[in-house]
Formats: sequence, C-alpha cells, structure tokens
Amino acid sequence: MDMGIAGRTALVCAASKGLGRGCAEALAAEGVNLTIVARTAQTLEECAAQIRAKTGVEVRTLACDITTPEGRATALAACPQPDILVNNAGGPPPGDFREFSRDDWIRALDANMLTPIELIRATLDGMIARGFGRIVNITSSSVKAPIDVLGLSNGARSGLTGFVAGIARKVAATGVTINNLLPGSFETDRVVGTLAAQAKAQNIPVEEARRRRLSGIPAGRFGTPDEFGRACAFLCSVHAGYITGQNWLIDGGTYPGTY
Repeated sequence: MDMGIAGRTALVCAASKGLGRGCAEALAAEGVNLTIVARTAQTLEECAAQIRAKTGVEVRTLACDITTPEGRATALAACPQPDILVNNAGGPPPGDFREFSRDDWIRALDANMLTPIELIRATLDGMIARGFGRIVNITSSSVKAPIDVLGLSNGARSGLTGFVAGIARKVAATGVTINNLLPGSFETDRVVGTLAAQAKAQNIPVEEARRRRLSGIPAGRFGTPDEFGRACAFLCSVHAGYITGQNWLIDGGTYPGTY
C-alpha cells in the first residue's frame, strides 16, 4: 500500500534505537525525509547512516535531550515545520511509589507529558495552515492497564492521554490528526529494565520474570520495533485521515478488556 506521504518531512524523537527507530525506519521506507533526535551522538549517526543507505531519504541528526527547553529549541530550529511529529522519550525508572520524590515526579512529567505538549504547541499551527499534519505520541499500554512498578509512567503518560483527547478533536476538521500508540512488551531496552525491576521486587531470576511476562501475552512473544514502526507509518499516512484522538494498543492481545 502506498502511504501517500513520500516527500513529507518528519521530526522523530528518541529515534536512535527501539520503538523510535522503528518509526523512523518505517517513515523513511515511505519516502519521508527525517530529522531524528536522540541524546547519544554515535548511536544516532549510526542509525542515520543505515537509514540513508537503505532508503535514500534525507536524514538529519540532532544529538540533544528533547526533554529540555534547549533540546526542543535545537530540534525545532532544525525542523520548524514538520508534516509529521513523532513524540517519544525514554520512560521514567520503575520502583515503589513510596520512594519517588517530588523531583522524580517533575522529571517524569517533563519527559512524558510536558515535552510532547510543548512540541505539539510549536508545530500544530503550521500543520493546520498547510492543511495536513500527523502527530503520533508513543505512550504505553500502562495508560490502559497500569503496571505496578511503573507508577511514574502511569501518571505522566495518562496526563498526556487526557490532553490529546481534547486537542485532537478540536483540530479534527483541519487535516491534522493526533493519536497515541500504546506499546505493550517489545524487544527493547525498556523491557529489559522493567523485567529486571520486577525480578528484584519479586525476588526471582530475570529469566523467570521474562517467562512469566511471555506467558501473559496471547501472541506468545514480544513485539518488534519494525512492526510497531509500520503501525506508526499507517497512522501518518493519507489513509488515516479519519482516525484521530485514538489510543492504539499494540500488545499482542495482553489487555483483557472488551473495550
């Protein structure tokens, strides 16, 4: 299927590895020119070189921390008018909520709620003026089914979800869509860290924690960044113009609810 977005421009955050990279690669495969952001320059440049070699699209790199005002200013100076914005940032650390300080909560909110909102605010009006825009926020399955050791993530990402529910509908008639992708368990560094925290909390080996997690996934496996990225590319396509304000759960059937 031709996604109809060849020649568009995208700003993809936290794109050097994991789910962000999966999204960047899928967009590039559709002919989208990229500005990709991550904190580690070497990993970012390696990612960009591989995408260029595979797809031939323009890929600009910015090694910065998108969760800081300085990082956002740098990214927006390099890509001030993206047609596509993929918001993504590393999740806050797992742990017992009793041990989280106020500063922990502020950092979580800055990274996983306020940063996406700031980037939406900076790019939305330009999209509206051009009559086309796609904003995809990578959040978490925890906004549907909270994960006990991820209290910081549960709270911050739920706040972003509530914000998006309102603004997406306000701009729905302008050609701009805003949606959230909710990953379950994918083969990423984040899952490795979460499994380690769960193993420690339950006093079991990490291998056992992994086995238990897999046993609760009807698909019988973890997801891949590639398939996640393809879902993102579809939401960014011309075919998804009637989809907005939605929370797409991609979790191999783990969530047990009907709705």
